[in-house]
Amino acid sequence: MRSRWIGPDGYEIVPARIGGRQVLRVQRYGDFVADCLSVEEVAQYVDLADLCEVIPLPVRRDDTQTAVR
Repeated sequence: MRSRWIGPDGYEIVPARIGGRQVLRVQRYGDFVADCLSVEEVAQYVDLADLCEVIPLPVRRDDTQTAVR
């Protein structure tokens, strides 16, 4: 899973590539808002202090349990 950050009010920031250049894509409730070239541009849409990085945890297949047998 790629890096992403979520914030209040449905905002999500994900890295993307546009024409070979890396941008930070701002989405709100899954809808495109803007492609930003800098963190300063992202700050126009969401308070950076409110963003939390989503860190995927590894999944171990032997830990799964069936609720109904």
